[in-house]
Amino acid sequence: MWSSFWRPRDRFSLDELRYLIDQLQKVQIVNNVNKNFVIEALRSISELITYGDQHDSNYFDFFMERQVMGEFVRILKVSGTVSISLQLLQTMSIMIQNLKSERAIYYMINNEHINILITYSFDFRNEELLSHYISFLRLISGKLDKNTISLLVKTQNVALTSSFEYYLLMGSTETEILGHLEEVVSFPLYVEAIRFASNEDSMIRTAVRALTLNVYHVGDESVNRFVVKAPQADYFSNLITFFQKQCIYLNGLVSETLKNPNSHTTTAIVNAVDEIEDNLYYISDVISAGIADVGRLITDNILQLLIFPLLLPSLQLDAVNDIQIGASTSLYLLCCILRIVKIKDLANTIAASLFCPPEAFVSDSETTLKGYVPDHGHETQQTENKNVIEVDGCSNNIMPSLSSSSPVHPEDIISKGVSRLTLRDALLSYITAGDDLQVLSSLSMLTTLLQTKELDATMLDALGILPQRKQNKKLLLVILKLNQFSSSQQQALVGEDSREDQFFLSGRGFIRDGFSCELDGYLQNLKVLDALVTLFCRSNISPETLWDGGWLLRQLLLYSEAEFNNQHLELLRDLYKNCTSALLEEARGTWPDLLVTVLCDEWKRCKRAMEAPSPRKELKCMFLPLDKPSFDDVLPSESSFVAGERMCKVVKVFVLLHQLQIFSLGRALPEQPPTCPPSKIPENSRAGNAGLDVSGPKLGSELRLVDAVPCRIAFERGKVRCFYFLAISVGASGWILLAEELPLKKHYGIICVVAPLAKSDPAIDQKYSRWLHLQIRPSTLPFLDPAKFITHGKAKTKAPVDGRWTLAFMDDESCKSALSMTLEEIDLQSNEVEKRLKPLLNHEGAIDVPDTSTHPPEASSSTATPSNSL
Repeated sequence: MWSSFWRPRDRFSLDELRYLIDQLQKVQIVNNVNKNFVIEALRSISELITYGDQHDSNYFDFFMERQVMGEFVRILKVSGTVSISLQLLQTMSIMIQNLKSERAIYYMINNEHINILITYSFDFRNEELLSHYISFLRLISGKLDKNTISLLVKTQNVALTSSFEYYLLMGSTETEILGHLEEVVSFPLYVEAIRFASNEDSMIRTAVRALTLNVYHVGDESVNRFVVKAPQADYFSNLITFFQKQCIYLNGLVSETLKNPNSHTTTAIVNAVDEIEDNLYYISDVISAGIADVGRLITDNILQLLIFPLLLPSLQLDAVNDIQIGASTSLYLLCCILRIVKIKDLANTIAASLFCPPEAFVSDSETTLKGYVPDHGHETQQTENKNVIEVDGCSNNIMPSLSSSSPVHPEDIISKGVSRLTLRDALLSYITAGDDLQVLSSLSMLTTLLQTKELDATMLDALGILPQRKQNKKLLLVILKLNQFSSSQQQALVGEDSREDQFFLSGRGFIRDGFSCELDGYLQNLKVLDALVTLFCRSNISPETLWDGGWLLRQLLLYSEAEFNNQHLELLRDLYKNCTSALLEEARGTWPDLLVTVLCDEWKRCKRAMEAPSPRKELKCMFLPLDKPSFDDVLPSESSFVAGERMCKVVKVFVLLHQLQIFSLGRALPEQPPTCPPSKIPENSRAGNAGLDVSGPKLGSELRLVDAVPCRIAFERGKVRCFYFLAISVGASGWILLAEELPLKKHYGIICVVAPLAKSDPAIDQKYSRWLHLQIRPSTLPFLDPAKFITHGKAKTKAPVDGRWTLAFMDDESCKSALSMTLEEIDLQSNEVEKRLKPLLNHEGAIDVPDTSTHPPEASSSTATPSNSL
């Protein structure tokens, strides 16, 4: 054997292939002596077969003639080593992936040896071997079509007489009848792959799912019937069970983050959410294959294993010890399912469940779901222990039939009367009394229901979230039907013939008791409006969440405030009045110089949010507010940073209420808020006398020292410096300046220090009357520049700190003069801000702006930091 190595051979030649196969056939057992040769031979054969497929068909003819596939199986059985198994799987994968010839592909698949390799008992304790094995199976699935899939399955004929007559009566062709009469009894590729569907390795799970999708999308009827039979049908229940564990894991992360927020748990939440959504998209892809039995089986499993026993019971307001998941996480998952898994029956069943009390879904015994057993084309489902509830003494099945012949209708549940608190009421209770996350989750749920196209308009109306445009259409259709207009006349007058029109025209539910159902729909809509108006009155909810509530309100209301009752209008006007007062307080607060800028920016952001197709682009956003800005230091309530956050919140709430008022008046929202332009600098002002322009002071620039007061200050211990003190306001901005006098230019100086004027809180020292204390806040708010502010996953940052200055003047009069100058400029700055806001506060339809004092409020206590005083 070894003498043949001396013969020169072309590496890519038929002789080389013949030599390798000859030597491989001589191997009786694989040991340490010949192991490396066998591995190299297997690798080289795959290269030669791939080369021959592209250049010379004789290569593959020789491969078939010598029955090399059988040799592969024999070598595998006599090796017993992982390295040979690895190389053999690689060799097969390379050939299957790269062969382009249809004849070659058919030969590779139409061979009993391929199923032997698929079912071979590999040592899967080796992770690398398992990875190559799953990759091998996935590559085979990529070659499947209606012709090749039959080569990998074993079938048997079913009874002919009754079945043949049934399909003949149904108008099937002879070919179609024969397809129905063949039942798949074995499909190793599929069965072996789904064994690893719940593997810990995400790459393996992804490969298995890709394989199953390749099988489902072939569209072979006999294979489709095979995958929904027991025990293969367990794959779908196991899939939902695995998904259920991921949901419980996510809830644990959310609960932990609520107790101890940090960047690590937030990152873990994002990763868990991504995996959950990936799983749902896979389920959606499976359903898109169009296998009716698979769709119904998945729907039943989602309802019986996830929604009924886990998600819906968690929505009850009173905490229960055995509930495994929180309300917010449950609502997020329901939103994901509705948005991603687009099944009409599933969506309507979830919506109909909201009319039941939460305790109705707590099953007394374990729920069991069997597989589907198709009976000659009739898809039937077998379930045990369906959840049954009692409403006012009437037993109702909350798991209605999911077949197309038995659609879910809300009146089937509502007509029985529900006296207890329902899940719909729980959602509204979370909005009116829950925490920020619960409010956001409930709003997301209502928004998702509103935007779910698979949901019947009857459901939206029963839930009280049918938009006014559709409500008006429905009311018009009711009136037309009561006046005995024909269907064609009704559609002509309405002007559309959409899907929801068919529900309205059908007379089911809406015309049941004349206008009584109209009253029911109005009352439910009123409950939602009540909850949203109450939400706007809550001060402990983040403005972004209130914006989501504003978006939902905008969808529900007609472009007129006529839909608001007097109580709604009174609450909103009182709220707007209080918010306007709070905004004017901010004009004399810590950040008046940024107030107009922030208001204009938030106006544009709120307008985009209100007019957007949906309030949030991604559902995972509801968990991101859990990651609060994190600092090394705990900020006191007097901190200017805390005041800045409060100012931004006041502005956001004011902008929302203002835009809702404009919307209620039926007018379009302007691109910018109606504010006055900045005022010009008066000639007799301190800024004008100092020679400053609208751009403000700049370090190192020259100015006239008119009204400037000489003083001393030490920014470092033992280093006292002499300056001229000057307080100046230009429009809505203001500064405290310290300048050094130019020695050769009398009454002129160079600006050395610039600090914000607002919130300086000037105060003369009670013991030393020549000392003036000033509080100096940062020049800007870090969170107004997202690029420079903390982002998710980063470490803690240093909190912004307010400084303190203590200035020493020559005498008491100079100190009082500096105090008076500072207070006057603060007042001018605040007056300018109020002037610029006046058109916004006096818009048509708004309340009267309350009168405010022209004097600044009493100086509040400030953050204590080491002072640099004399």
